[in-house]
Amino acid sequence: MTTKRSKVFKTLFVCCLFLVFNANAQTKTPEKQTTGTVPSEVLPITPEVKIGKLSNGLTYYIQNNGKPEDKVELRLALKAGSIVETDDQVGLAHFMEHMNFNGTTNFKKNELVDYLQSIGVEFGADLNAYTGFDQTVYILPIPSDDPEKLDKGFQILQDWAGNALLTAEDIDDERGVVIEEYRTRLGARTRMQSKYLDKIAYKSKYANRLPIGTKENLETFKYESLRNFQKDWYRPNLMAVIAVGDLDVETLEKKIKENFSGLKNPQNEKPREEFYSENHEGTFVAIEWDEEATGSQIQIFYKDKGNPEKTKTVSDYRNDMVEGLFDQMINNRLAEYSNKPNPPFIYGFSYKGGIIGNKEAYQSFAQTNETGQLEGLKVLLEENERVKRYGFKASELERAKKDYLARLERQFKNKDKNESGRIVNSYIQHFLQERPIPGIEWTYNYAQSELPSIKLKEVNALISDFLHDDNRLVVLTGPKKDGLTKVTEKEVIDLLESVKKADIKDYEDEAVRDELMPVKPTKGSITKKEVNNEGQINETTTLTLSNGAKVTYKKTDFKNDEVLMEAFSYGGTSLYSTEELKQTASANGGLFEAGIDGIDKNEMAKMTSGKIVRVRPYIGGNDEGFRGSASPKDMEMMFQMIHLYFTKLDKDPEAFSSFISKQKAFLGNILSNPNISFSIALGEFTNEGNPRYTGFPDEEALDKANYDLAYEKYKERFANAGDFHFYFVGNVEDDKIAEYAETYIASLPSNGDNEMYKVHDFRPKSGSHEFTYNKGTEPKSQVRLTFSGEAQYDEKEARALSALGEILSIKLIEKLREEEGGVYGAGARGSMSKIPYGRYSFSISFPCGPDNAEKLAAASIAELEKIIKDGPTEVDLDKVKKALLLTRKENLEQNRFWLSAIKGADYNKSDLNNVVNYESNVNALTTKDIHNVAKKYLTNGYIKAVLMPEEE
Repeated sequence: MTTKRSKVFKTLFVCCLFLVFNANAQTKTPEKQTTGTVPSEVLPITPEVKIGKLSNGLTYYIQNNGKPEDKVELRLALKAGSIVETDDQVGLAHFMEHMNFNGTTNFKKNELVDYLQSIGVEFGADLNAYTGFDQTVYILPIPSDDPEKLDKGFQILQDWAGNALLTAEDIDDERGVVIEEYRTRLGARTRMQSKYLDKIAYKSKYANRLPIGTKENLETFKYESLRNFQKDWYRPNLMAVIAVGDLDVETLEKKIKENFSGLKNPQNEKPREEFYSENHEGTFVAIEWDEEATGSQIQIFYKDKGNPEKTKTVSDYRNDMVEGLFDQMINNRLAEYSNKPNPPFIYGFSYKGGIIGNKEAYQSFAQTNETGQLEGLKVLLEENERVKRYGFKASELERAKKDYLARLERQFKNKDKNESGRIVNSYIQHFLQERPIPGIEWTYNYAQSELPSIKLKEVNALISDFLHDDNRLVVLTGPKKDGLTKVTEKEVIDLLESVKKADIKDYEDEAVRDELMPVKPTKGSITKKEVNNEGQINETTTLTLSNGAKVTYKKTDFKNDEVLMEAFSYGGTSLYSTEELKQTASANGGLFEAGIDGIDKNEMAKMTSGKIVRVRPYIGGNDEGFRGSASPKDMEMMFQMIHLYFTKLDKDPEAFSSFISKQKAFLGNILSNPNISFSIALGEFTNEGNPRYTGFPDEEALDKANYDLAYEKYKERFANAGDFHFYFVGNVEDDKIAEYAETYIASLPSNGDNEMYKVHDFRPKSGSHEFTYNKGTEPKSQVRLTFSGEAQYDEKEARALSALGEILSIKLIEKLREEEGGVYGAGARGSMSKIPYGRYSFSISFPCGPDNAEKLAAASIAELEKIIKDGPTEVDLDKVKKALLLTRKENLEQNRFWLSAIKGADYNKSDLNNVVNYESNVNALTTKDIHNVAKKYLTNGYIKAVLMPEEE
């Protein structure tokens, strides 16, 4: 169970923010204005959903959706989270979420998880829940082809709605688990955030109601405090049941009415109060640093003075479109800075959206190097000021419109191919936040008709409302270390004032050429066409080209607007000398910061406006190749990019310099994070004596990165297209893929060679070793127990070893979490690999308190030894089999799965028919098979690695 915070952000990068703020639905501020006459009728609700309300106030949303087959996604959403807690209930909204998995009327302690595992529903991966400031949501996917399982699913949902037993014993047993979850969140970001959260949520209850709560209250709260929370807030008029899946609406509606009509609201119900932040005079500045901070960040909040209004009318929706275009354009400008030499930040972005509770703000964010915060802040401020003074260019708006529409077009084309798990969230947010659900058909058609009418002056006018000198907050966070001077509040205030008076020039939007490849290459030819596994689900077509390259593709109808691509050729850096490897290891990633055929990254972003296409080459340890994707209509550009990466990758020292600067900024203080530092140190320990181990790229390694050599080796690795194999999966057409293959791949140079990777002599440590690493000030530990070594690859053993990992994960949760209360999560994983040599690996890992590390490590090994001695139980193996088969059933409808399977069969020289035979192979697994691999591979010692806090 996770404690998530809902976010409604409009940029790709906002996931990097740590702030645990709830965003509101797409909103418009009261003062926002639009020009022209715009319809103001109420937004429609998609006809795909049936919305109803029971007499007790419970709302329900139902949609029939056949993807994936035989599965329905159930959700229980509650309009109550940590914000409604009283002082004695801090953290109990989240604790209550946990208790719903630990004893209810129909499922006594641990029976719920055990039952769901028995039908293939995995705890954590499928079955889950999350708590935020204003909501709690329970997640339950359930098979829909079995009436008994469906009935049980709704019974579980009904129990969650108010039938948790909340016995004193069960509550006390769960305290340790929740405290361990609390422990996982400790660290530099939490410490810094605690010092400025009250400035974001100014004079608001939100500042004191982080959903995880406080350790003190989690340890000491009274039973009645939790029971009162359930009684007050788990009531039907604050709830919604959402059911989306492969079942008719009438059946689902009947199940909801049968299970939830009998729920009653309390007689003297507490009002569900809304909470707000207050406005403040002037600018707040928060500057925090910490010894364990991994990076330097800047955040600027121009907080709205009014509370946001919901998006309810067509006019409101149009306003949101205008804001979306604004976001796109400002972020296009900021992205250009990241690609400049000595960039002011690793990345930067701005957007208008929610921050916490009922508050929105125009926000600008950047991550910089540890000495570049003021410079990064200056650039963000100047770009906002530049837009305020001069506005955007017409050409920028046209590109933004193309991108906006292209994204909607992809959604529209795939509208009948959406998985139920993707659909259900929109209804959750409609209930919790009144976010509009007009449906993609209406949205796409409206955007097509209305986007042309949006004028530049409308978008330009927004920033005057966004920017203001009061109700403003600037937050700087970063590492505290010797030799580093902390930015002062005066420096920030002075910079804010100076930018308003600065001489800032208008933005110049340089034109780019119309076509990526104005002159097409001389075509090659297809010398052979083969249909593989004709008539089976794993049918593919392979084209052999005149230069020796091969193209294998699989036509699917899983998505109407998706084509995925990968390619490989054996070799990679295994063919580099040790010295070449060391000189290029930190440089290879920077090769692709340069453009192709004279078109740099910023120009490429402009050229691909309105297109869905990406291609990225790579050089790996044992191979080199490509990864990419495109809309079917943009496939030709994807092929063109492949061709140019082979023949015309630019050599751009300035772009490489920008890459090194960003790498230094990103990696410079990352070792201060205990977990990351532990992983790096463990890698060095297991690779001790490896002459080819390059490890973590520190500043010295980055300074020594040899761009010239890396570029020459790249040309060498991609000089021969004849030993590459390309794979395409998705909505492809035979004639198109043949034409593009002949034009852009068969025309590539080839020398007739077929290289193979080189297997070097070194092998990582295996057997019995102990490694203890001290890092960090918080009482947090990490335990990793690893069994590994050389082995002849065997498909049946690989399957059994992987299943053993899943079985042991079940036992670890039962023992370490449910019985000991010593971990929040624990898991095991087993695998075998062929390349570059036969090898097995089996690992156990979990976070815990330092005082419990040794005890829980011993308990983990004891659980494993039970399996080594007696084998697993049939019950546990059956749970794993059902989960594997359910997952595979869904994977068979995914382009990504098929791309991986088809390429993987060739790469590993295995049989693609294993996909066809998967069900029979899984069903054939026996407890004896698991027992045998446990005895064979897990009795020769293990590496015990433990992260412990620094000793005082």
